[in-house]
Amino acid sequence: MKNYIEDFNYYRARLRGILYNLLPGIKIGRRTLIEPGAQLRCQYGGTITIGDNCIICKGAILQTHGGNIVLRNHCTINPYAVIYGQGGVEIFDGVRIAAQVVIVPSNHIFSDPNTFIYMQGLSKKGIKIEEDVWLGSGVKVLDGVKISKGCVIGANSVVTKSTDPMGVYAGIPAKKIKSRTSE
Repeated sequence: MKNYIEDFNYYRARLRGILYNLLPGIKIGRRTLIEPGAQLRCQYGGTITIGDNCIICKGAILQTHGGNIVLRNHCTINPYAVIYGQGGVEIFDGVRIAAQVVIVPSNHIFSDPNTFIYMQGLSKKGIKIEEDVWLGSGVKVLDGVKISKGCVIGANSVVTKSTDPMGVYAGIPAKKIKSRTSE
């Protein structure tokens, strides 16, 4: 009985990916699984493009907020991760995004103390995450950051600046603690 349930859930997730392709602004690649409870939403314009062989887990949220989210091939977004698209997000091949990661490619402007912050607009520099990156649980990636190829970002770190390739980063703000190539 268990195998039938697993098979049913697998095919239901595959069908979900196929059905998302019918929505304007959303394109899902082959063999990509989108679990029930994941949310893909083109809000205020923008697009979501997900490549082949990706997994979007239950509770994950991808919302464009007028920008574009591009997820290439063989990527995983685990439960309750949030990716907004305002300034654009590009995630390359083989990236692993752990549970409760938040990626926000915009920032509020707050320079005028006499005007409500929400009325001052947003800066939108965008975020790039190159291939073979692992973002640990609870990581926050802020606007204007490029996470270079092969990086590991430790759990609960806040990435405020771009990284060097093959680096291991941790802390608030995230700082390089070692290189993956010097071991």
